[in-house]
Amino acid sequence: MKIEQLHQHFLESSGICTDTRKITPNCLFFALKGDNFDGNTFAQEALDKGALKVVIDDMRHHKNTGETILCGNVLHTLQKLASFHRNQLGIPIVALTGSNGKTTTKELINAVLSKKFRTTATLGNLNNHIGVPLTLLSMNKETEMGIVEMGANHLKEIETLSKIAQPNYGYITNFGKAHLEGFGSLEGVVRGKSELYKNISERDKMVFVNGNDPKQMELTASMNRNTFGKDGTDCPVQLLESSGTLVIGYKGLQIKSNLIGIYNFHNIAAAIAMGSYFEVTPEAIKEAIEGYIPTMNRSQLMEKNGHHIILDAYNANPTSMMAALENFEQSEGSSKLMILGDMFELGDVAHEEHQKIANFVADHSFGTAYLVGENFFGIRSNSDNITAFKNFEDFKSSEVLKNLPASSILIKGSRGMALERVLELL
Repeated sequence: MKIEQLHQHFLESSGICTDTRKITPNCLFFALKGDNFDGNTFAQEALDKGALKVVIDDMRHHKNTGETILCGNVLHTLQKLASFHRNQLGIPIVALTGSNGKTTTKELINAVLSKKFRTTATLGNLNNHIGVPLTLLSMNKETEMGIVEMGANHLKEIETLSKIAQPNYGYITNFGKAHLEGFGSLEGVVRGKSELYKNISERDKMVFVNGNDPKQMELTASMNRNTFGKDGTDCPVQLLESSGTLVIGYKGLQIKSNLIGIYNFHNIAAAIAMGSYFEVTPEAIKEAIEGYIPTMNRSQLMEKNGHHIILDAYNANPTSMMAALENFEQSEGSSKLMILGDMFELGDVAHEEHQKIANFVADHSFGTAYLVGENFFGIRSNSDNITAFKNFEDFKSSEVLKNLPASSILIKGSRGMALERVLELL
């Protein structure tokens, strides 16, 4: 079947579904494969639950009654459909990637741009080879601007996602020590994330660039770009307050955000820069930034039983972990406690990077640290303020948090550590 015909079926459907547990009447079901499942085997179930059509790539499940659409590869067909749909809409699309801060920055950009445009943005962190197509296919004729987050842990992934989304505007938050197991090195991270720059440059589109980041400025020197930062940029912004939640200065306005950590300054600044470029009023930008409240375990501020808690347990890598610790060291509070979980996908440098974190905590001595996970359990430290546990169950059974006096607590670790469980112990 030609992509034009499939697209017509899509327009007649209620939307895309890839999970029979979430079938909606009249949807278009794509029978994707995974390591432990084959969506083709659920084709009949999808039809029985009300799917309009089922896209499959296994002849054994094909029906000659028109209910199934046989293709060579379901995933590739989904991606081609998304790209075709994106071209049919013809709307401007902002794509962003980076090692840290992607989802927070995407949410901030969406908050700002939605003050002027009807936007559609990536839901949560659905930013991979399936999530990006689904984001594009969630856009419709009412959408005036799309905001697409792109994630990757190997070279060529951003290249593929960029070809699917064909963005008009691009932004890379930063280059950090994330997914080193897949990228191989920090240099590999730079090459992988910069695949977005390559795509933008080849199509003569535009990028937004942190003017205070020398590497970003170097890589985009020959590109059509809009810069932002503290001074001497197209969109100058100021950091007015950082001891608590960040206060930003922009065009004479004070923007009081709900975000902590100097590392979030450029995330906010990027959203302001895009708002400025697309002529969102300064007052509307201020309202959008001040109205954004972090969720999903990302730099969430909360109080519980007298404790002041920073819950940043959605993910972690050496760069983001160090930034969180440096911010926590500078924050207010006399009694400080850190509960840090393993950082995943670091490959051969896992031990080295976990040791660096432990060394920082030991050398700076600004609070007590409980390190949780097999990687942290393998570090060496004679510091009295550090205790390591092999896993969360050992940490929980130790009851070190029992009868804990009121404290400032930082909770941070990779998603697989699920350190939000600490809240149950407080």
